Amino acid sequence: MNNFKNVIFVSFIFNLLSITFAKDITVIAHRGASGYLPEHTLEAASLAHGFNVDYIEPDLVMTKDNKIIVLHDIYLDTTTNIAKVFPNRSRKDKKFYAIDFTLNEIKMLRVHEREKSGKRVFNKRFPKRSSKFEIPTLSEFIELIQGLNKSRNKNIGIYPEIKKPEFHLREGKDITKAVIKILRKYKYETEGKIFVQCFWPETLKRLKDEFKTKIPLVQLIADNSWSESSADYLKMLTQKGLKEISSYAKGIGPWLSQVINKKGKSTGLVENAKRYGLVVHPYTHRSEQVPGIFKTESNFFHTIFNKIGVDGIFSDQSDNVVYWKSR
Repeated sequence: MNNFKNVIFVSFIFNLLSITFAKDITVIAHRGASGYLPEHTLEAASLAHGFNVDYIEPDLVMTKDNKIIVLHDIYLDTTTNIAKVFPNRSRKDKKFYAIDFTLNEIKMLRVHEREKSGKRVFNKRFPKRSSKFEIPTLSEFIELIQGLNKSRNKNIGIYPEIKKPEFHLREGKDITKAVIKILRKYKYETEGKIFVQCFWPETLKRLKDEFKTKIPLVQLIADNSWSESSADYLKMLTQKGLKEISSYAKGIGPWLSQVINKKGKSTGLVENAKRYGLVVHPYTHRSEQVPGIFKTESNFFHTIFNKIGVDGIFSDQSDNVVYWKSR
């Protein structure tokens, strides 16, 4: 009987700890509420704010006239009608690069759900209609979030990613300098709730050493085959690599497959990262792509948070994560 009582007590404590841990999860709205509205639009950011997430992510690229806009890719093909509006402005690779257009020209475009080779990536998401979604500037995005924080009495942060700094530098654009200038203008170094992320480690090191920023930095980790930057991501996944990351960043943002294997077990990355005091915010949870090994989305959340121990997650359907963690 005493053993039975002990088992019940231990089970109670475990469940209590699991609930406490779950409430510490950082929920990041990936490109806004991108599971429901075209990614990176102000409408998607507004809906994500209504979900009461912890952070909303804007990816950042630069225009021809040095404005910072919120866009996932350095080109405009996959999420806008650029080919229809400016059919003769592509480069030799037949892509339309944001850096070749002024902000006024980009504001002429309409944003739609992501497409690949002319086909929708997610068929069940927002339909392609005549709705006038636009590409926002970083300033417009920030003013929306700060305005909603005031009117809704919330403290929802931003989690900007500086996209392709090496590409921008080759094009004569210092996107890192431009971004930190805007973040300082809106007092994110002293008052705001923020992380800044990047795939290229030199950008994060520059922010820390050259710009002396106190903003917490996150090293994104890709697969080398993606050519996200000149960095060696396999090296980053090693003990030596993680130790180096801890010298300039507060955390890592790995691909989910680098955190959890096909059997639903930990790869060991989370445990290794935490040895060096790094928080772990993997990408990307999508309800349409929950690994088949998990019978339910709730089972996936329980595994990734309570068993593997990630500190947060980027999610297209961030409302589902918020609901799960609040249960």
